[in-house]
Amino acid sequence: MSNLLDLLLRPELPDVVKDLPEKQVEVDRLSELAGEKAVFTLRGLPYGRVQELQRMDQEVEVHILLAGCETLRDPKLQARYGVPTPAEAVKRLLLPGEIADLSREVERLCGYRRRTISEVKNA
Repeated sequence: MSNLLDLLLRPELPDVVKDLPEKQVEVDRLSELAGEKAVFTLRGLPYGRVQELQRMDQEVEVHILLAGCETLRDPKLQARYGVPTPAEAVKRLLLPGEIADLSREVERLCGYRRRTISEVKNA
């Protein structure tokens, strides 16, 4: 077996479909308005879900954010804003730039928008 294969077979390496990375981020504007920290827990998405969302024609950022943040899918938010979908609630709660920033954070947790590989010198 190759050294790489031995490394890839180690039990401590995660199954990224089961063990998706998570991160907590604060939306400063909401924190200032609420008088306490507005912290969102974001979670990476498995490959198939990312591909499915990227094929959508519109509102990709909103849907990536919704897929990566369970709190934003809570029906109570829809009721609060009197809207029929979680996507509409997000657009009522967050500014466009905040949606874009949070969506990018979910993408980073999926390995996008950051360098995930490096060149091997003198291989």
